[in-house]
Amino acid sequence: MASLLWLAFFSFFVSRAGCFSFLSGAPSPARRTTLLLRRRAAEKGSPQLTDPASLRPCVIKVVGVGGAGGNAVNRMIDSDVRGVELFTINTDAQALAGSKAKSKIHIGKSATRGLGAGGEPAVGRQAAMESSSEIADVVRGADMVFVVCGEGGGTGSGAAPVVAAAAKACGALTVGVVTKPFGFEGRKRMRQAIEGIEALEKEVDTLIVISNDKLLSIVPTNTPVSEAFLVADDILRQGIIGISEIIVKPGLINVDFADVRTVMENAGSALMGIGTGKGPNRALDAAVAAISSPLLDVPVLNAKGVVFNVVGGPDLTLQEISTASNFIHENIDQDANIIFGALVQDGMEQEVSITVLATGLASVDAAIARSNVDSQQAAAPVPSVEAFLPPTPKKGTTDDDRSQPGNKVKPNALPGFLRGL
Repeated sequence: MASLLWLAFFSFFVSRAGCFSFLSGAPSPARRTTLLLRRRAAEKGSPQLTDPASLRPCVIKVVGVGGAGGNAVNRMIDSDVRGVELFTINTDAQALAGSKAKSKIHIGKSATRGLGAGGEPAVGRQAAMESSSEIADVVRGADMVFVVCGEGGGTGSGAAPVVAAAAKACGALTVGVVTKPFGFEGRKRMRQAIEGIEALEKEVDTLIVISNDKLLSIVPTNTPVSEAFLVADDILRQGIIGISEIIVKPGLINVDFADVRTVMENAGSALMGIGTGKGPNRALDAAVAAISSPLLDVPVLNAKGVVFNVVGGPDLTLQEISTASNFIHENIDQDANIIFGALVQDGMEQEVSITVLATGLASVDAAIARSNVDSQQAAAPVPSVEAFLPPTPKKGTTDDDRSQPGNKVKPNALPGFLRGL
């Protein structure tokens, strides 16, 4: 009986306490425990995927300095290049007015009054220093900055090192892509170009130098001079796209920005080769043309790092990518750090393009000198392609048999210089 009385008293007390808690607005002990558990669960958060909105994409900026740099930016705009931010910097107000870039920076308003640098690199550098704060605003926040110019003039040779220094100070991977002038442009311009290249090389991670005279072996002999300069501008564009597309465009084989940075950071001078191919052996032809490109002053075998990009149409096959990649791997330093990507691009039907960037050359001039000495001692062997060709026909197969419809054996489509012609 006593136990029943105690149980009734305890039940009455608990119910009255809960009632008082409810009337007073304070939660009951059980309710407080439930709320505490819910709050801790909310603070800890449940397992979920990272919000895509919180992920910052790789920011790549292309800064065209001077006339040639501005022309290269215009060519990129005409090609509808995406995934990069384009800027044009110049001392010439009239040239800026004709630029297609949305972001234009007029530097040296006091030093040049918008009339250009007059072909004097010292004036171009003074103009860049005067507008250093505006240049810093342009490159701020970038992960990678391409500084593009034609060496030998006033604005490009003088201002490009200032732009590169600002980009590197902001922590961006800084890549210079420049052209050396044609021989017919005069010795003074060539001397200024060499001095500008030396100054720029000190401020960038990687410097890609393209000799315009090398283009003479690419363009037809009857090409007008105006079109020859357009080819030079387009080579600058291809060099930038060949690197940036590996990072920003989703492709068959994607490459992280960190991978590219590993190869290109503090890599010194670099050289670039571009090759295209059509026909049954198009991928192999493109690879051969890229590493044997006239744009390469020295063999890619001397490089400590290689970045290459394979681009084809929707009909690009995995076997073709493998063939091109294996050929390049077999013809470079076995210890080289290799980064490559492959992507499909509309408008490239039945054609394959490969861009090869060779890095880790301590000095282009030193590498060229070393290459010349080696060539005098022993001629460099032509890259072997036999192992990468389709199987040869069996004995007894005649030329007439090869020409029959449906026969899979096709004529060798390699360039003549690789077939001893």
